[in-house]
Amino acid sequence: MIEDEETWGGVLEAINKGLKPFINFLKKEVSEDDILKLTEIKIKRISKFDLEKADKKIKQIEEDINKVKFNLENLNDFAIQYFKDLKYTYSTGRQRKTEIRIFDDVDVKKVVVKNSKLYVNREDGFIGTSLRREEYVEDCSDIDDVIVFTSNGDMIVTKVDSKKFVAKNILYVSVFKKRDSRTIYNMIYKEGKSGISYIKRFNVTGVTRDKTYNLTSQNPKTKILHFSANPNGEAEIVTIQLRQGGSIKKLKWDLDFADLAIKGRSVKGNIVSKYSVNKVIFKEKGLSTLKPRKIWFDDTVQRLNVDNRGDLMGEFKPDDDLLIVQHSGKLKIVPPDLNMHFPEDMIILEKADRSKPISVVYFNKKKKKYYVKRFLLGVLKGTQNFIDDSKNSTVEIVSYDWKPVIEVITKSKKEIEKNNINLFEFISVKGIKALGNQLVSKDVKEINLLDPIPYEPEIKELNQIEVIDEQMDNDDNISNEAESSQIELDF
Repeated sequence: MIEDEETWGGVLEAINKGLKPFINFLKKEVSEDDILKLTEIKIKRISKFDLEKADKKIKQIEEDINKVKFNLENLNDFAIQYFKDLKYTYSTGRQRKTEIRIFDDVDVKKVVVKNSKLYVNREDGFIGTSLRREEYVEDCSDIDDVIVFTSNGDMIVTKVDSKKFVAKNILYVSVFKKRDSRTIYNMIYKEGKSGISYIKRFNVTGVTRDKTYNLTSQNPKTKILHFSANPNGEAEIVTIQLRQGGSIKKLKWDLDFADLAIKGRSVKGNIVSKYSVNKVIFKEKGLSTLKPRKIWFDDTVQRLNVDNRGDLMGEFKPDDDLLIVQHSGKLKIVPPDLNMHFPEDMIILEKADRSKPISVVYFNKKKKKYYVKRFLLGVLKGTQNFIDDSKNSTVEIVSYDWKPVIEVITKSKKEIEKNNINLFEFISVKGIKALGNQLVSKDVKEINLLDPIPYEPEIKELNQIEVIDEQMDNDDNISNEAESSQIELDF
């Protein structure tokens, strides 16, 4: 008996002796591991009930083995039935929830996280991400390239590092964007040998990394008098001041970079003056001299591009913006950026026209009424809420047409009525924070946006656009409560 044994070895030996009369009924030899497993079983589990359960399990396993063998012998019939079972089990109520999209080509340098900061020591000529005591330049990533210009007219592009010596007397440093033809560099320099001053405008689209390019002349006495980097081709106005000389009649005049053509970086440039220039003084920031850039929106990948893919957003000048309207009751007025991402609830994406009204129909849950409002973008920038209480209001329709028309389906006395409403005539333009006017007093069943009325607006300058101030917004909110209750439509 197991209970009479005093050692572990004796227990195992007793179990082994007890199994010997039944070894002939077993399908395999009893190993030491099998005996150890038996010691882990509680005594109440070793019963006739458990034995019957084990027999059923063994029988089921044998039946499953026979079924697998049968299916292997009839593989075609099994595959057909398996597919039918999948279709029946996973068809109804199990539709695809994911969205199939085509992925755009990804430039790693455009999507990588800018997790470092670039610093520069201009005098000693060091750049890097670990020079925290030096001058901060901008955020960068570990795989970015950096473009550097020096005071003697040299240029070099090198990979960002924790600390790296480039060249002494650094004039300008920034993260380099390959194939960027819209960043224009404006330069005035004095040639060291002749003393003649030259002016040039150029871009840098591609270079060999860690190679030094001289943009002026090889003379060591050459000096940069003026330098600027312009991300959208801006052309500033500077004042040229000459040194006093006996035969010089005009010592000071203004020079506009917009009058100069953009050429390659290796050109010598145009002559500013053969006389000695004392200094160049920045006078006025100019506008872009580049042509407006055509921008498209590719709905498939939800990205902007300049490669003629998708819908044309328009031609954008430096001061032009994009209008993004969201179903949540927010709108954004932002400059177009090819790397920008768009919200999932975006319902309008267009080039912003600050003289064009936005028409909104929304439902106020507290008052259980539909309201209409129209407002201008004016001088608005950034993110704005065009519905004050977005938690208790839902946007039904937003239109960026001049004269939008909606169809309102109402029910009264068990009769269904359909009426078209011209929002241009229904309500005047007010402030973005105005409550608006009540749409109808009847029970609204459905609201649909119809084709707008054709309209060609007058072209206005930005300073001619009426700006709705905060006081007018507040007055509208106070007066609209009384006004909305009096508005009735003749159906």
